[in-house]
Amino acid sequence: METVRTAETTERFRTAVEKGELAALSDLFTEDIRLYSPVKFTPFEGRPMVLGLFGVLLRTFEDFRYVGHFEGTAETSADGEEAPSTILLFRATVNGKQIHGIDLLQFDGAGRIKEFTVMVRPQSAVHALGQAVLDGLVADGLVPGAVDS
Repeated sequence: METVRTAETTERFRTAVEKGELAALSDLFTEDIRLYSPVKFTPFEGRPMVLGLFGVLLRTFEDFRYVGHFEGTAETSADGEEAPSTILLFRATVNGKQIHGIDLLQFDGAGRIKEFTVMVRPQSAVHALGQAVLDGLVADGLVPGAVDS
């Protein structure tokens, strides 16, 4: 039964991201979701912050598409316990830079996403993505901007 729930969540997640439907993501995440970003060591924590980040990402990525899908189990970063997991491979463009990446979705017992890890390559794309996301987070008031001296 758990596999059915995670497969359904994965499909709903994939559809929402590919269609840019931010509101459809909310009930797919646990309240205390953690998102591990390739450009920040500490995770983004909690549904409101992660949804805010997804709002920025959906605006930032151009020509975003998933190109592969793998299922299994893996230890989570937060508690080290094994959890049902899905890897979605993606391709996109950010500010003219081609990005190859993966989204690692890890699920709770109810089939909701409790941990989300993003990995991208190459380094030039990581830098472009990091700057675009930071600019979007600042613009949306989710993180403070740089203080002018």
